[in-house]
Amino acid sequence: MDAFDYFAFVVIAVLLVTVVVIVVVLGSLPGKIAAERKHPYATAINAASWISMITLGALWPIAFIWAFVPPRAEKEGTAV
Repeated sequence: MDAFDYFAFVVIAVLLVTVVVIVVVLGSLPGKIAAERKHPYATAINAASWISMITLGALWPIAFIWAFVPPRAEKEGTAV
């Protein structure tokens, strides 16, 4: 093994670490936004965001949008 092989291993390691950091940041983003906005479903939004990471981010936009949607005000005296 020469210097180019070691350089290639370093580049691959840096890329893997970068991908892991990006996944962690994106996975926690909707939950952090919802918590900062004091959303009543912040825990559910955080869980939805991390579960969507298992599906390679297919549902992540839904969790991201949900973090910004204000909850509906419940009317008093109405029962479902």
